[in-house]
Amino acid sequence: MTQTMRAIEITEHGGPEVLKPCERPMPEAGPGQVVIKVAYAGVNRPDALQRAGMYNPPAGASDLPGLEASGEVVAVGSGVEWPAIGEKVCALLPGGGYAEYVATPAAHCLPVPNGMGLKEAACLPETFYTVYSNVFQRGALQAGERFLIHGGSSGIGTTAIQLASQFGARVFVTAGSDEKCQACLELGAEKAINYRDADFVDVIRAEGGADLILDMVGGPYLPRNVKALADDGRLVQIAFLQGPKVELNFAQVMTRRLTITGSTLRPQSDLAKARIADALRDKVWPMLDAGKIAPVMDSEFAFVDAAQAHARMESSGHIGKIVLKVG
Repeated sequence: MTQTMRAIEITEHGGPEVLKPCERPMPEAGPGQVVIKVAYAGVNRPDALQRAGMYNPPAGASDLPGLEASGEVVAVGSGVEWPAIGEKVCALLPGGGYAEYVATPAAHCLPVPNGMGLKEAACLPETFYTVYSNVFQRGALQAGERFLIHGGSSGIGTTAIQLASQFGARVFVTAGSDEKCQACLELGAEKAINYRDADFVDVIRAEGGADLILDMVGGPYLPRNVKALADDGRLVQIAFLQGPKVELNFAQVMTRRLTITGSTLRPQSDLAKARIADALRDKVWPMLDAGKIAPVMDSEFAFVDAAQAHARMESSGHIGKIVLKVG
């Protein structure tokens, strides 16, 4: 392999235009790691937050954006039993996905599902790790429960709809247009609420309240989510598109026995992420192999057009996942 590779770097904090092509040294596979020749890289909200200077990579991680990718393993470090060189995989990354090659812990790799191409596989890790760990492990969603997903047409939302439906939950979503609402219904949502036309609190309370809410909006949604929860309900917060600070009357939380929790994926330990990967392989990958669920694809951009991909994502016009074609 060559000593350098093409990559897309953040030249300074700012808008999509600060993403520029560059040359970087090839990564090496440390103990327990693999190097992947990247075919496709997923584009996610945290990439845009990092670009804007609001989501710094953890210590030791690449400063290049990109938290998920698919491709072929070309090098393995000591102690790695799987995947082997030549294996096609998709992987959760600590960073560095916007590049021709990337290193990541082998334990964070998953096989490309049966019948699925590398483009679709690149869309799996970030959203499936996030949804499974927050909805089923942290949020403890059970069959028959009422589950409200904000941002139902996003990559996270379209994944959560499908998984929750497969596990037998009643799925409700919010989205910002009739087109997005229809897409959510086609994926398995029982009811889709256009938040521009209706108050999700009124709609979900009429159904008995939500047992679980997955929220990435934050800000003024927090007190409204509390109102929308059924007694003993749970709120899982995974992002703050409208800010992390709000005033909240905790009397409702106490008297109605509500649970408010949340997480971010990137800062978690390698071991914690490996455990999520094991659960996905056991509980979710058979559904992907059988074609019962699949990532919803919005658009593909050339590697050098990463800025356009970010602009597409931040327009909020997309339905599902956006990818960069790298290899």
